[in-house]
Amino acid sequence: MTALRSALYLLFFCLWTGLIFVVALPLLLLPRRWTVRAMRFHAWGLRGALEAVCGVRVEVRGRPPEGPALIAAKHQCMFDTVAPFTFLADPCFVMKKELLIIPFYGWYARKGAMIVVDREGHSRALRKLVADTRDRMRHGRQLVIFPEGHRQDPGAAPDYKPGIAALYKDLDLPCIPVATNSGVHWPAKGFIRRPGVIVFEFLDPIPTGLKRADFMRTLQDRIETASTALLGL
Repeated sequence: MTALRSALYLLFFCLWTGLIFVVALPLLLLPRRWTVRAMRFHAWGLRGALEAVCGVRVEVRGRPPEGPALIAAKHQCMFDTVAPFTFLADPCFVMKKELLIIPFYGWYARKGAMIVVDREGHSRALRKLVADTRDRMRHGRQLVIFPEGHRQDPGAAPDYKPGIAALYKDLDLPCIPVATNSGVHWPAKGFIRRPGVIVFEFLDPIPTGLKRADFMRTLQDRIETASTALLGL
């Protein structure tokens, strides 16, 4: 039954995404907020169908920020880039530049003013990341960055990258860690969606002023401890 439900959801996912991508094309000629609204509508459709078809409910714990915010989130599956549109006012994701070549998806990401990172750019890419983030913050957006830079299987050893530390220091904003167990119910590979509750847990903000090493250690400890607790391990 789980496999059948998962297959039906995959079909809905493809049809719904294709429909939104095509119908919303004229919005690319309008101000950015219209594209973000289309992304939010798309996300709510996927979230609602996930519960109705697969029995996977989404629970948000803690208080999502409303104004400019630096959010460092655990990343276990693709759904982590979709769900925030249902509980953040104006999310902005840090994404790798290779994703921009995907038809439709890349167009909406550009219009939505997501932050694109060239992983081969090293120090130049880091400077651009900081500059682009400052710009998005001036527009009151919530920056979502996955500090490991890629999806990790639930319970896998952490692999945190230094980009988040540069943003934390430059922006002089508290950093809000987010834990999740999304990979348990939406594995990174395959199409099976396992019934249960996907939790996105907003943890206590890390205050400004910490030294780089202290910040990275605190961030990793908080996210990993809370994410492991959500796995029931």
